[in-house]
Amino acid sequence: MTDTSPSATYAAAGVDIDAGNALVDRIKPAAARTRRSGVMAGLGGFGGLFDLKAAGYSDPVLVAATDGVGTKLRIAIDTGNVDGVGIDLVAMCVNDLICQGAEPLFFLDYFATGKLELDQATRIIQGIAKGCELSGCALIGGETAEMPGMYPAGDFDLAGFAVGAMERGNEIPTNITQDDVILGIASDGVHSNGFSLVRHIVEKSGLSWDSKCPWDAGTLGANLLAPTRLYVTQTLPLVKTAQIKGLAHITGGGLTENIPRVLSDGQGAHIDLNAWKLPGVFKWLSEQGNMEQAELLKTFNAGIGMIAICSPDDAPFATKALQDAGEQVFQIGSIVAGQGVQYSGTLT
Repeated sequence: MTDTSPSATYAAAGVDIDAGNALVDRIKPAAARTRRSGVMAGLGGFGGLFDLKAAGYSDPVLVAATDGVGTKLRIAIDTGNVDGVGIDLVAMCVNDLICQGAEPLFFLDYFATGKLELDQATRIIQGIAKGCELSGCALIGGETAEMPGMYPAGDFDLAGFAVGAMERGNEIPTNITQDDVILGIASDGVHSNGFSLVRHIVEKSGLSWDSKCPWDAGTLGANLLAPTRLYVTQTLPLVKTAQIKGLAHITGGGLTENIPRVLSDGQGAHIDLNAWKLPGVFKWLSEQGNMEQAELLKTFNAGIGMIAICSPDDAPFATKALQDAGEQVFQIGSIVAGQGVQYSGTLT
């Protein structure tokens, strides 16, 4: 008996290799704009090549970081506003690298979806390339995984992998002592942590993503999707000249959990909550969610996306350098004896 059923193909099973190849062709110009010293090959090989000596390092220590964007992606998917989540992905990785004293060198992404939508994927990966470009980091490769049956229509997930380097002996945190100054560098909103709670609060409020934003112009969804701020190029020169002793990226766990990560045993931090104004997004989330101040401080960044620790002598220069680089900077506290974070004042 002759089998008259259609010939089995990968495309019939839901995986379009041609679309994947078309995506690579589309993103090559964006990736090319991220090229920096040390890059040895373009996209398309089985692996990315990078020459540390060509990048200017003589005795390098490599530092690696990986992260995702979390449930912030749900808002991006539901609104169709996917252009900024690639910047989020890069920022979550490279902002961690600089906290070790490392210069981000190259980045790889993993993009997974049920069915590859070429325009959507192009916008996402162009955002990744933009984040790399803004942080001096080369996009040298990645993986696009089309997995029918694993993701509902239109859904996707992202993961990022960044590698940086520093000369041996130049790592931070280093030499932090009591009475060192803590500088707070402003965030651009919620960044990429706490969005399970954000989504819960928005649902409870009765608003939708396309509702008018209660604290700013535009829609609620667009404001919540403001990309994570990149802090690399602004802080790296101060790290290299030892005018910053430590950096803490204020991600999940907020100020309460992240500042102690850069302190030694017997060291704590005193934070004056009156040293900066709580941005409108956090006021609204706090009011709508009836959140206690302590909960807000260990869930969200509360308007401070990165903290820098400096000696009292270096703090004025570091402040001015960061301001000249376009940052809002606040002197929010100091290093004290003890452990953990001690707060005074009230977020307003």
